[in-house]
Amino acid sequence: MSRSKELSLVALFAALTAVGGFISIPFYPVPLTLQVFFVLLSGAVLGKRLGALSQVVYVGIGAIGAPVFHNLTGGLGILLGPTGGFLLGFIPGAYVSGLVYEKMKSDKLRFSGLLLSLAPIYLLGITWLSFVTGMPIKNAALVGGIPFIPGDFVKSILVFLVEKKVKNYLKQNF
Repeated sequence: MSRSKELSLVALFAALTAVGGFISIPFYPVPLTLQVFFVLLSGAVLGKRLGALSQVVYVGIGAIGAPVFHNLTGGLGILLGPTGGFLLGFIPGAYVSGLVYEKMKSDKLRFSGLLLSLAPIYLLGITWLSFVTGMPIKNAALVGGIPFIPGDFVKSILVFLVEKKVKNYLKQNF
């Protein structure tokens, strides 16, 4: 694949992650969004390097103030706030997703890898939430982690189901 196609796909997945943030259900202190779906899909479709790069672009654009984070927010204040760790966790989350799809050929291992890809998102997010709010890590997990597990499980299933179709579409049309 040419460098220009790679960069176009990186930009596309950064934009899709932003769109996923616009679809937001208020939930305090961490909103429910579709971002994780696009984070995992970016790695599964683009691979570890380009998937992670798409999330670096997404976080970077948001950090400089573009309103690409949840509820059309942006800026360093969001990254330094309660949701910042989750947003930064998107980068290793996409990387792990891509790594799994590059290395594993079995559908069971790939799906398990998608679930594993959630770990850095939750680890960074919950740790940062605890630090920023001063709440114990257990409480941060109760409000910023556990309620999101069922939805992220469903998002992982959806990524598993659409990844091959997206790759085939891109191969034929891009």
